[in-house]
Amino acid sequence: MNLAPYIDHTILKQTASLQEITQLCNEAALYNFAAVCVPPPYIQRAKALLAPFAVKVATVVGFPFGYSVTEAKLSETILALVDGADEIDMVINLIALRLNEWEYLAREITIISDVVHKKSKILKVIIESGVLTDEEIIQCCETFAPLDIDYMKTSTGYAEKSASIHDVLLMRQFLPPNVKIKASGGIRTYDFAKELVEAGAERLGCSASLAIIQQAPDFIPIA
Repeated sequence: MNLAPYIDHTILKQTASLQEITQLCNEAALYNFAAVCVPPPYIQRAKALLAPFAVKVATVVGFPFGYSVTEAKLSETILALVDGADEIDMVINLIALRLNEWEYLAREITIISDVVHKKSKILKVIIESGVLTDEEIIQCCETFAPLDIDYMKTSTGYAEKSASIHDVLLMRQFLPPNVKIKASGGIRTYDFAKELVEAGAERLGCSASLAIIQQAPDFIPIA
C-alpha cells in the first residue's frame, strides 16, 4: 500500500527551525505527501516552498491543549488563513468537555467552521481521543459531525496516549461517511500506519513519515 497520499508530514515542536521546515517541505514534495503540518509562523514559508506542488499546507489552532478561549482560536484561524493555510487542525476545549459544556464546544466549532469554509479550506477537529472514554468519543462524533467539519482527528501527539486502532474504528462507526478521520500521534511504523488506514483513517499525522514509507514492502527509493 502506498501510504504517502495519506500522510500529513508534520513538525510542530516549539523549536522547529527554518532549516527543518525547508527539509520537511522538500521531502513532502519529493514523496507526494498529502500535506505538511507546520507551526503558524512558518505557513507563509511553507506555501512559498510548495507553490509548484500539489502538497497542501496545514497548521494548528489552540495547540496543543485546546483551552484557549474561542476568540483566541478565531484570531489564530483568521491569521492562518490570511497567511495561506489550506487546512486548520483545531484542538477542542477538553476542560469544557469534562464539564459537559457541549453547547460551548458546538458553538466554538461552528464559529471556526464558518470562517474556514468561507475560504473553501479544510477543518480538522482534534478531540484527543486517547484521554477520552468511549462514551466521550461517541458524544464527540454525534455532536460535532453535524457542524460541517471535514475531519475528526484523534490526537495532538502531546497527550499520554495517542492514536489507536480502537479509537479509529469507534470514530468510523459513529461518524457519517462525509466526515473523514485523521489519526495522529505515535505513528512510527508502516504496519501501524497501514492498520490505521484499514480501520478507517484517511489522513495520518506523522513526523516519522520517511521511515514509515521506506518500510513498505514495495518501496522504491527516489534517486
